[in-house]
Amino acid sequence: MINKYKAFIFDLDGTIYRGSNVIKNADQTINFLKKNGKKLIFISNKTTGTITEYYNLLKQGGLDICQDDIVNSTVVLKKFLVENFPGSNFYAIGEKVFINEIKEAGLKYSENPSEINVLLVTLDRTLNYQKLEIAAKALENGARFFAANIDDTCPVEDGEVLDAGATISALEKRTHKKLENHFGKPSEFMFDEITRRLAVDRTKVLLVGDRLETDIAMGNKFGIDTALVATGIKNFPNGNKDIKPTYYIDSVFDLLKTTV
Repeated sequence: MINKYKAFIFDLDGTIYRGSNVIKNADQTINFLKKNGKKLIFISNKTTGTITEYYNLLKQGGLDICQDDIVNSTVVLKKFLVENFPGSNFYAIGEKVFINEIKEAGLKYSENPSEINVLLVTLDRTLNYQKLEIAAKALENGARFFAANIDDTCPVEDGEVLDAGATISALEKRTHKKLENHFGKPSEFMFDEITRRLAVDRTKVLLVGDRLETDIAMGNKFGIDTALVATGIKNFPNGNKDIKPTYYIDSVFDLLKTTV
């Protein structure tokens, strides 16, 4: 498998680490690929940490990588907002790290539905009814409706927690407004950022992830081989019959085991 590909795209949460711990032997696999001249990029739909924080976690876990090897949906979304909504008022169902990053991009945070131009949705472990109602009223007043990611759940050390997908569904039903765009996997926005950084023929790229409807779906959508790992979320194949990986593997360490 390793000899067949020149570049590897790795999902992070549930594939390389889970919670705050690097998955067993993931460091050996990544360092072997690096040593053998493979191009690597790490991607995530998770917005509760900065790129620097993800980098530090991986480095502490023994991975020999560069900070520029990491992309998350916040980075992709910020680029879109700067180009299309510079200086606009926004409200976010998201955590402080995410909100601060959007503010750093030049947008202005507001909780007043009448002055919100852009509504952003992502993982928020402090979600409450008041936040949902501010968001709903902003949409009813004409705010644009975007999401950093559309994952239904996020893997944590002892299971999974609700993610942006459930919030998006609730707001769509509450307001009858549809989400306009999202910027994580499996969106074209995320894929464009990946291909810009990798610059490798897609037939020579393998995407490795733990989620059918984001990781594997993106590979299927853009003609990239995929490997589904069993170290992350629980997938429900019957609900995703049209989404099929090229390979099924237990963990990223299986990539390394195929060379020995």
